[in-house]
Amino acid sequence: MTQVNPLPPADQRAAEILDSARQAFAEKGFDGASMQDLARKAGMSVGNFYRYFPSKSGIVEALIAQDLKDLERDFAGILEQEDPLTALRATIAQRVAEVKCASDGQLWAEITAAALRKPEIGAAAQRMEEVIVGHMTAVFARATRRPWEEAQRLWSSHARLIVMLVKSCAMHRSDAPEGEKLEALVLQTINRTLDDITPVAARG
Repeated sequence: MTQVNPLPPADQRAAEILDSARQAFAEKGFDGASMQDLARKAGMSVGNFYRYFPSKSGIVEALIAQDLKDLERDFAGILEQEDPLTALRATIAQRVAEVKCASDGQLWAEITAAALRKPEIGAAAQRMEEVIVGHMTAVFARATRRPWEEAQRLWSSHARLIVMLVKSCAMHRSDAPEGEKLEALVLQTINRTLDDITPVAARG
């Protein structure tokens, strides 16, 4: 059995703080939760909290880095599949369902809104999107047996559209009227976007 090495104490504490920050943001909203609220939720003094994260922007950057690790693991698994496009479709459908049900969806909707007002948050969110687009075009390259640069040229816009559509699900309340129909339309649009690549992948 493989033994997982624990995080160093400082990293473990930072991860715990991020988890508590997610909870505080879910309860009070991104703008509504003050640094004092975040410190209280983490069971820390404000001064000690600032040693880990001196600003909300720093928290957002750490949350993005944390979520990117999960996404990179997902994309690595997709690239190992015999049919990576089918695996990508399934992963996106699962992600849309998770965004709809989880409080993280509302958090990322608020962060997206904050990115329009705060350049540092906007830059971090843009970096995250670029990484996701890069991973997605790597899947397209693998599926079509084309160089990544060519896949980037041909289909990076497809990848960006898919990212926009998944983000739109986060901004739509799960209890809103016709929520299920809208989710189905989003997935339909994503699948049609991927259909542009599927015939090329089939030809090899």
